[in-house]
Amino acid sequence: MRFMMLIKSDANAEAGVMPSEELIAAMGHYNDELVKAGVLLAAEGLHASAKGARIQFSNGRRRVVDGPFAEAKELIAGFWMIQVKSRDEAIQWALRVPFESGDASSRDGVGELELRQIFEEADFPPELVA
Repeated sequence: MRFMMLIKSDANAEAGVMPSEELIAAMGHYNDELVKAGVLLAAEGLHASAKGARIQFSNGRRRVVDGPFAEAKELIAGFWMIQVKSRDEAIQWALRVPFESGDASSRDGVGELELRQIFEEADFPPELVA
């Protein structure tokens, strides 16, 4: 089973404030643990939404909206993609993320990760997977 652990953004991350040296070291150690366990597929941080764009689709038309975007708490600052045996195992890895090290998602004392399972081919009816 593959899961994404999505790091929620905040005003500091949207302002381009870089993580502390302590956080970078803690995240490096955490990533090493994921690699040693053989579960890490990808791990990346994202630039602020000011450098991004949204593509809106409506009635056959496409519209590009440049960032920044409001509501930083609804944005994603980074992610891990892991492959584990169960949802419980994914939760256990998520609980170990070193937010207490002062990352962008916990500078105000409140951090949040969103854990989402990724669809696999087996999740779809056979007639839709051709």
